[in-house]
Amino acid sequence: MTDLAVLSVASECWPLVKTGGLADVVGALPAAVAPHGIAMTRFIPGYPAVMRALGRKRTVHKYASLLGSPARILAATHDGRPILVLDAPAYYEREGGPYADAMGRDWFDNGLRFAALARAAADIAAGRAGLKRFDVLHAHDWQAGLAPAYLVYGEDALTRPASVMTIHNMAFQGYFGADFFARLELPRAAWSIDGVEYHGGVGMLKAGVKLADAITTVSPGYAQEIKKPEFGMGLEGLIVGREDRLSGIVNGIDTQAWNPATDAALAGNFTADTLDMRAANKRELERAFGLEPGDGPLFTVISRLTWQKGMDVLIEVLDHLVGLGGRLALLGTGDAAIEAGLHAAAGRHPGRIGIRIGYDEQLAHLLQGGGDAILIPSRFEPCGLTQLYGLAYGCVPVVARTGGLGDTVIDANFAALAAGAATGIQFSPINYEGLSDAITRTVRLFDDAAAWRRVQRSGMAADFSWAQSGHDYAALYRRLKGAS
Repeated sequence: MTDLAVLSVASECWPLVKTGGLADVVGALPAAVAPHGIAMTRFIPGYPAVMRALGRKRTVHKYASLLGSPARILAATHDGRPILVLDAPAYYEREGGPYADAMGRDWFDNGLRFAALARAAADIAAGRAGLKRFDVLHAHDWQAGLAPAYLVYGEDALTRPASVMTIHNMAFQGYFGADFFARLELPRAAWSIDGVEYHGGVGMLKAGVKLADAITTVSPGYAQEIKKPEFGMGLEGLIVGREDRLSGIVNGIDTQAWNPATDAALAGNFTADTLDMRAANKRELERAFGLEPGDGPLFTVISRLTWQKGMDVLIEVLDHLVGLGGRLALLGTGDAAIEAGLHAAAGRHPGRIGIRIGYDEQLAHLLQGGGDAILIPSRFEPCGLTQLYGLAYGCVPVVARTGGLGDTVIDANFAALAAGAATGIQFSPINYEGLSDAITRTVRLFDDAAAWRRVQRSGMAADFSWAQSGHDYAALYRRLKGAS
């Protein structure tokens, strides 16, 4: 089968730089599509951590001015696969995160920083930057949203590669004022509702959704939800108008990095046939979070502490959770008010609630390997990876019925339990009544040891590797190539 060349452009990529699930997807996709004849090259910004992590690099293209600043495109190899980096010191050579400084304030020039990435991606994909032309450009989230626009409005638009726009989270759209358009070096024709203009400014995600040849989201459920005002965030009309180009492809997980049988972060490795070995992880988790030892249900949370993730509702139900004999170990960072509410709950229930503010990859693995159930009360969740890790580790997911959570967890209702198909608990609405009832159901199920083991084993038997998703993305690329 003839290889197709795909350029995947994004603002982050695991393990080089990560703030969320986007990085995991971008990092995993090349290996996922390779068995299907797709040669994928990633293209990311040259943040300091990226420049330090990559070894030998060679310059393949130089810009005297890329939207106003000098830049280079560098080629390297990472994990045995090709990767391109935009080395633009004026945009990326700064300490802090990819999107904000050490104080959490957005970089003042984020629009320009990622417009430059998109412009360079279009140049690379179209064969204008010292590299062979690609067949498909795959843009991820608003930071790459202008890449399809630069292809459509480029000088070789009639022979341009096809493009895919993947929405990982519709809530983040990259909107900038009207004066920003002059910085983009796009033709005047691009300033229209059919181009990049959106409510009198520049909508970077809107541009990608409008101009890409195909649109994907990271679950079929989310693809349906974003047609509605409560999830479409103002773009639902555009989505509905282009639904013939819309599809949902569930994210996969790295089954080598997330394998309880071999995971070095665990105190005790285990399989679905040796679930008793999980006890060593539970004891270690209790020690790590200062929790009283016990055999009752230990709930975990690994999350951004935000309204979207339903963390305000979680705070409301913590007294109920403890009252039922449960305990909680939580790892996350986010809104100061939510952090304060969690600390207050831990103060009311010492030894029953343990809080760690921040993120620790090793600890995240232990939370999955030692917790009994993981709480994910998100108001919306495009896909979610946390519940997939929970399934793989026998940490039963308790999830809101939304987006990818609803697509990937089978509720332990009477019929599913009788059929041996249940893998977790689903609930709605996302409020006190909904979540408290889900916690009550979870505790009752946990008390039935035989039923609980069946749910754990059903979850661990589910296949959420990248095998099917890789096949689906490869099929999409081939359809686009055939139509271009």
